[in-house]
Amino acid sequence: MAAELQASQSDSRLSLPGATAVGSLASASWCARRGWPVHPLVAGRKTPAANCSQCRTTSHQPAECPCLPAGRWCHSFHAATLDQRRISKWWGSHPEFGVGIACGPAGLVVIDIDAHSSQPPTRDRILPGIPIGDHVDLTGLTNGFHTLAVLAALRGQRSPADDNNTLRVRTPSGGLHVWYRTADNRRWRCSSGSSQGAALAWQVDVRAHGGYIVAPGTTTRDGTYTPLGSVRMPAALPSWLAQELERTGHLPPPSIPTPRPVPLRAQQAVLAAGRDRVRTDRILTSILAPVEVCGQVSTGAGFSDALNRAAYTLGGLIEAGRLTEEEAERALSEAAIVARPGQERRVAQLIRSGLSAGRQHPLHTGGGSR
Repeated sequence: MAAELQASQSDSRLSLPGATAVGSLASASWCARRGWPVHPLVAGRKTPAANCSQCRTTSHQPAECPCLPAGRWCHSFHAATLDQRRISKWWGSHPEFGVGIACGPAGLVVIDIDAHSSQPPTRDRILPGIPIGDHVDLTGLTNGFHTLAVLAALRGQRSPADDNNTLRVRTPSGGLHVWYRTADNRRWRCSSGSSQGAALAWQVDVRAHGGYIVAPGTTTRDGTYTPLGSVRMPAALPSWLAQELERTGHLPPPSIPTPRPVPLRAQQAVLAAGRDRVRTDRILTSILAPVEVCGQVSTGAGFSDALNRAAYTLGGLIEAGRLTEEEAERALSEAAIVARPGQERRVAQLIRSGLSAGRQHPLHTGGGSR
């Protein structure tokens, strides 16, 4: 028996060890050697081993718990480890423990297909996001194997339940765990097939980041998690299935980085620019006022002289860097056309002449030259 267990640790294609005392330790070691962090499960059950008394009575985040650095198994899959010495200590002291695997750190996405025959939910929840019309006969659709097969058929693919190129594990209840490894760093999320939120299909759960899966070979009171066929390693997550997981909300929303604080010097520069803008707008209003007044009188208001003076002054401000030529021309044109509509050519000539003359004499306002 011992020789068989040792062989199972070195050859991934051999059957995993059984549920004997030695088998649990060998199973945990086998999984850890493949990069799958493990944690203890309650003897005979598929739930994590209980926290220590202090962790049960005090509320705290797993990352802040002193038990994990001390090598204790509190906080479920958060305590999962690849440390063979810790694994030997845990299962050597408690050979009755089962083995759980933290899916996220292991880079695993496991499709958990339930086989509990029951009445299907409303049609919009059988395959979330895929409408199923009333004309479709759902007779015989009673479990996760059926819904996953329908989804795969709609995509022209083989159901993961029939994927004999990857590790598949029969559960004691007749369900199936289909194991895949992720090909990137995306943090796929867990889901329940009965959830009204993210769900792949009715009676099809997803085990990924934030969850764990029972290791092959673990035995509970209901039976043993038994690998099918000879494949003992997960295949890469199929692209079509990754697309379905993404479509059904199994990726967290992209994180938008918090804007970095604006340095004080930059804040001061913005405030100064704002004050300059306000000052410049006031100056523009004052300079253009005589042009706008001409609009109240059709003739004899000295329009040409008013526009020429305004353009001359703004030309000096352009040269001093107080505003751009585009801003000056736009302001002058708008005021002049309102005062004398239909005289666009004359207005343009007056503006060009005044600006050109004014730029020969820079005009600084309240702050000296720039």
